Amino acid sequence: MKKTILIFLSLFLLGQTQAMGYTWKIDHDHSGVLFDIRHIYATIRGHFSDFTGDVVFNPDNLGQSKFDFVVKINSIDTNYDRRDTYLRSNVFFDANKYPVMTFKSSKVSHVSGNKYLVKGKLTIKDVTKDVALDFTYLGQKDDPLRKSKMIAGFDCRFNINRFDYHVGDGRFYKMGVIGKNVDILITLEVLRNK
Repeated sequence: MKKTILIFLSLFLLGQTQAMGYTWKIDHDHSGVLFDIRHIYATIRGHFSDFTGDVVFNPDNLGQSKFDFVVKINSIDTNYDRRDTYLRSNVFFDANKYPVMTFKSSKVSHVSGNKYLVKGKLTIKDVTKDVALDFTYLGQKDDPLRKSKMIAGFDCRFNINRFDYHVGDGRFYKMGVIGKNVDILITLEVLRNK
């Protein structure tokens, strides 16, 4: 009788564990918040080096899944200090007044295969908008470098009109120097204990 109860409890707890969302820690050395924007003919690429995130994801329990991020504007890096200083100024991001941009998820849903949709609120400067972002779940496996860890990967690509978020006053766009549309890539490797 005791053995039957123990087996039942073990199966119940295992089922509960599998139904829970998994909390993942971002591996910052292998993750990034990157962007591309057109400058006349060239594509300028940059990234934000300082960001944090709460990632909870289990494909078997999307109800508890979430992707929340805080990105520090002062960490912008386009490989040109003068341009980065200008981007931090009140002409563009106004980093002194708005030091972070954020994404707060509200719902994660499965689309098909390894494609998912995360809905939430994106805040840049003084603007918050509801957005729906497509992301690819690249899978999870035992971390080959850290035997006690599981590793998973995600890519999210989307495009925004920077003027929708008051980034820039439009004069350089009218001159044909800087585009208005920004391609963004969030690429993540995340870790959890087995």
